[in-house]
Amino acid sequence: MTSRKIEILVGFFVAAAIAAFFMLAMSVSNMISYTGGEHYVVTAHFDNIGGLKVRSPVAAGGVRIGRVTGISYDSETYEAVVSMSIESEYNKFPVDTAASILTSGLLGEQFVGLDPGAEEDYLKAGDAIDLTQSALVLEQIIGQFLYSQSDEKQE
Repeated sequence: MTSRKIEILVGFFVAAAIAAFFMLAMSVSNMISYTGGEHYVVTAHFDNIGGLKVRSPVAAGGVRIGRVTGISYDSETYEAVVSMSIESEYNKFPVDTAASILTSGLLGEQFVGLDPGAEEDYLKAGDAIDLTQSALVLEQIIGQFLYSQSDEKQE
């Protein structure tokens, strides 16, 4: 009988370990978020979003304040439109806030960084951020560097 109890306890332990591992994997891969509170959605237009993905973080001052909820292409302006869900506790961003696509680390994942402006009116649900800075694409920077080096050698 004690052998049966031990088997049941080991089974529960294994099931709990698998569930914990699954939650850790989902959390690390940004598939789930533990914040189920209120939020509001704002959009921003970028010329180039680089490797930005849905569920990428939105941060201000290094603190995650939301997530990217959608990425689409506007065929009239030829720009990428990024929708961001901001947690409602961070509802004091001025309307002249700037959005930039940044990279965490040298080769890390990309995220949207918000830099607050100085206006007295605040962003609200459905607003668009007008001041944006696109992602720096490493291939373009290397290409420009190589092109400038070849121009110097020809002179």
